Amino acid sequence: MRITDLINKKSVSLDLYADNKMKAIEKLVDLVNNSGNLNNKEEYKSAIIDRENMSTTGIGEGVAIPHAKTKAVDNPCLAAAICKEGIDYESFDGSLSHLFFMIAAPDGANDTHLEVLSRLSTILMDEEFRNDLINAISVEEFIDLIDKKESEKFPESKPKPKVQAKKSGETKYPKVLAVTACPTGIAHTFMAAESLNKTGKKKGVSIKVETNGSSGAKDILTKEEIEHAECIIVAADKNVDMARFNGKKVIITKVANGIHKADELIERASKGDAPIYNHSGDSATQENNDDETALRKVYKHLMNGVSNMLPFVVSGGILIALAFLFDNYAIDPKNFGSNTPLAAFFKGIGDYAFGFMLPVLAGYIAYSIADRPAMVVGFVGGILAKEGGAGFLGALLAGFIAGYLVLGLKKFFSFLPQSLDGIKPVLLFPLFGTLLIGVIMTFVVIPPVKGINDGMVAFLNGLGGSSKVVLGLVLGAMMAIDMGGPINKAAYVFGVASLDAGQFEIMAAVMAGGMVPPLAIALATTFFKNRFTKEQQESGKVNYVMGASFITEGAIPFAAADPLKVIPACVVGSATAGALSMVFGSALRAPHGGIFVIPVVSNPLGYIAAIVIGSVVGMVLLSILKKPLDKQA
Repeated sequence: MRITDLINKKSVSLDLYADNKMKAIEKLVDLVNNSGNLNNKEEYKSAIIDRENMSTTGIGEGVAIPHAKTKAVDNPCLAAAICKEGIDYESFDGSLSHLFFMIAAPDGANDTHLEVLSRLSTILMDEEFRNDLINAISVEEFIDLIDKKESEKFPESKPKPKVQAKKSGETKYPKVLAVTACPTGIAHTFMAAESLNKTGKKKGVSIKVETNGSSGAKDILTKEEIEHAECIIVAADKNVDMARFNGKKVIITKVANGIHKADELIERASKGDAPIYNHSGDSATQENNDDETALRKVYKHLMNGVSNMLPFVVSGGILIALAFLFDNYAIDPKNFGSNTPLAAFFKGIGDYAFGFMLPVLAGYIAYSIADRPAMVVGFVGGILAKEGGAGFLGALLAGFIAGYLVLGLKKFFSFLPQSLDGIKPVLLFPLFGTLLIGVIMTFVVIPPVKGINDGMVAFLNGLGGSSKVVLGLVLGAMMAIDMGGPINKAAYVFGVASLDAGQFEIMAAVMAGGMVPPLAIALATTFFKNRFTKEQQESGKVNYVMGASFITEGAIPFAAADPLKVIPACVVGSATAGALSMVFGSALRAPHGGIFVIPVVSNPLGYIAAIVIGSVVGMVLLSILKKPLDKQA
């Protein structure tokens, strides 16, 4: 079966247009349905969306290969489409997608078609070939290009390059070995393999790549090849057999790095720049730990807690803010926020939602560390921190303690017979974990953390006008330095923590600082067009929406393209906005929302002025730092 055997002319579009990823999916599903191979279009669409929710199938280099295997498909088929304008398909490399191939595979069928589809992933690594497809003027030419490329890349009589003969007649083993694998085993697995093979050939490094695809492992590494290899690259997002690599130099990384960082990986492997892998003996799997430092793991666990906590804080904070907006202060100043029935209604619901903030933070940090059994232990630790006055910091510590506590319990109870595995997650781990977290939080964590927390609140309450302005300036600048990175997140987490401490002005300064970078860039691309390319001018328009919605990351493509000019301009603009927000005394109870929560900001006009002034300052500075394109050397 060849690639073209799966393509129906009715399932090819050379002029696909869609405003966003979801609309693109809908149109691609329609193309698949045109082939007559679907028995339930909506069920197939749901399967595609479920796959996208796992991770994007925008594989980069302008290509997206959405796919699903489901009983809604009668026969394997393939839809293809071209969008010359490009669609934001949330690709790994941030590029717009121009080439789309949607795969439909029947559930329970043999996987012959998957091998054919792996070929598609491989041939799409050729940039010239991709450009030829995009510029095809007819469906027939499009399909013919694929057919010719497949014949060129996979001739029927192509010998397997398993071994090469030395002049002496002895077997020559590859210097570098590699294993690629992704969760679905269709696209990224084979693209990573192709990228590593091409890079190895370009650098003159002999390499053999084993692919762990949906239809099983191909080009499996032999015992002799592993024994003679100087280094092994494991580019995988799922577990692969690692016991065979014990004692060898191994680079363990993500499958995406096999595609986009093949040059770096081959360079490291050829120099033997890798640690010796020591297999533990209790598992035949590995974790993707390349570039995964202990600090990075802690950061990921923290962000898991924060991201799951935010909906509670956003909804609760806005409802509480609405309560103050609709209340009458004159009735009873001490009861402001609950004087009228409507205000009391909003305040009550908001308090309940907001009250989940700390337990959810701790619960999901623990869940990230030790999976579901740790969640209840984290929740209990979080509520103890809340009730004990340890606040945000106490809940944060509770989450990490709960997670690693459950990991310890898993090891402690590993001696029990396998027949008792079923009661561990529902009885032993929650029972002993909850008891231990209660003891640790009550007697070890809460007393000192409550003291620290009370001291921080007293310090913040004691800040005078000038001190608050400096704090706003620093936090605003931090929001723009790495635009969504660790420094940005540190400032943001501090802002969220300040909500629990009752310091609502801090959250306002943080949000103002985070809104400025994309808004400054949007203004610059509008009023100083000669500093930007046509493509950047178009992208700049999107930043109006991104900035207004408090999505600082909208500025990242511009910062990455010209960091020495864009980042300083944005930092100064954000620092200005953060400082002015403090000067105007603006306060915000919601940790997100951008312009949509301005109605519940205290002194909204001053807050808008702070954001506008900061954005204009950033725009002006950026226009000074960036020279007109036609005058640049």
